[in-house]
Amino acid sequence: MSRPSDPELLVLHAVRVRGAADDAAVADRAGLAPDVARELLLDLEALGCLTWSEFAGTGAWSLTERGRAEGERRLAAELAADPTGRAAAVVRAALPTFDPLNARLLQACTDWQLRPAEGGRLDLNDHRDAAWDARVLDELGAVAAEARPLLAGLAAELDRFSGYAERLDDALAAAREGDGARVAGVGAASVHGVWMELHEDLLATAGVPRGATTESG
Repeated sequence: MSRPSDPELLVLHAVRVRGAADDAAVADRAGLAPDVARELLLDLEALGCLTWSEFAGTGAWSLTERGRAEGERRLAAELAADPTGRAAAVVRAALPTFDPLNARLLQACTDWQLRPAEGGRLDLNDHRDAAWDARVLDELGAVAAEARPLLAGLAAELDRFSGYAERLDDALAAAREGDGARVAGVGAASVHGVWMELHEDLLATAGVPRGATTESG
């Protein structure tokens, strides 16, 4: 049975995978009622784990160094609490499978934004070449499809990994309907945004620093 995460961990982790998030984004990412998320955010702020910053009329929560360390401690404890050891094993096994998919998805997102031009330079993609864009969307769809077994395995052990496949499918469907921002736009609603959250989620859960090799052997 998939293991639910502690609500405080979900809030800390929501801020980590989003990078910065307001109350509504944290509640949505953590799957908590807004009032519950707000209370936990304030509790974690009082503990020195979160800080609130505002700029140009908008604000967001971010992790402090203490909060990042506390989140990592709780993630490790969550895996250690599984008496079967399956959750930790599934997370470790996912890393070498994820890496080549990650490289393909990032390349496809680059291809959505840039195209080869004369002299070996890259120009902005003006999206007038429907065949080029269709090829990119097909590649993104292939990556998402190949990631489904990995995502299903993670979600079967840790409930907070649920929803990634559906969010990728939703973003891709919108992109195919003409909403190009859903490919590599800023924010959690694009294919790139969902994938970056997944990447951070997987690395944080495995206790692997970003940039470190995760290949087996």
